[in-house]
Amino acid sequence: MGSVVISLDAELGWGFHDLVTPPAERVAAGRRGWSVMLELLEEFEVPATWAVVGHLMLDSCDGIHDDHPAPEGWFARERGEWADREDLRYGPDLVADVLAADADHEFASHTFSHVLFGRPETDRELAVAELERSREIADDWNRSIDTLVYPRNDVGHRDVLAEQGITAYRGRSPTRDGVRGLFDSTVRDRSMLVEPVVDEYGLVNVPASLFLFGFEGAARTVAESIWADPMVELARRGIDEAARTDGLFHMWLHPNNLTDERDDRRMRAILSYLDRQRAATDLRVETMADVADRVAPESGFSERATASWQ
Repeated sequence: MGSVVISLDAELGWGFHDLVTPPAERVAAGRRGWSVMLELLEEFEVPATWAVVGHLMLDSCDGIHDDHPAPEGWFARERGEWADREDLRYGPDLVADVLAADADHEFASHTFSHVLFGRPETDRELAVAELERSREIADDWNRSIDTLVYPRNDVGHRDVLAEQGITAYRGRSPTRDGVRGLFDSTVRDRSMLVEPVVDEYGLVNVPASLFLFGFEGAARTVAESIWADPMVELARRGIDEAARTDGLFHMWLHPNNLTDERDDRRMRAILSYLDRQRAATDLRVETMADVADRVAPESGFSERATASWQ
């Protein structure tokens, strides 16, 4: 019995605050895309893993975070250019919408301030602080954190995850994004299925299969004009392969990838196809928590995740 997982990096402005020139279109689309994705997942009754930047769960802050061991200037955009952009820095209303949804979504962490764990400048102290602060905020919301999605899939400090009680994380995809990934799948006929494993720290690595917005710009426009949306076709291939086997197909995206109605149509097409295949086959739709519990049932992951919602 195969399965499909969808995970979302829910970050609003925090996904871009460290960039010299943030992509204006995606920054502006964060709240819109979040709401559209939540509505689509509800429509098709698809549970997903929502990995939320912890700062979004705050109502306010001083913008300084003196007690946080971040590198100098890490919160500069929050204090300066985005000081009056609460819509980019906070999102308790959006997080509450996820928690109130009928679909059995998993609440997960995307760190406190989108620190990249695999970078040399991210030392152990900073990694611990990011997770501890995220856990403190989650506790205020009566939630637990058992799953982590690394910002920009920059895997690091897995020992800290284990010490902080994290059970699972999204590992790097073994397949390539964009045009190269399309070539590998369609021409080389390479599988997009992944195998979740327990790593040396006792964590369940649930690797990504496919980034759903890795084929954009002019290439996407040309492909759609002569063929079809290539990412929809790749997603269908992965869903079909999972339905035929006992493998796992793990799709991921950011809500801010949905910048206009064309992106909405992509996600509707994928979720609609997933819903039909789930009804016609033994295919399951799981969260990362579900997968972790299957791979390492002795962890009691699902019991903790379920309890945190009650």
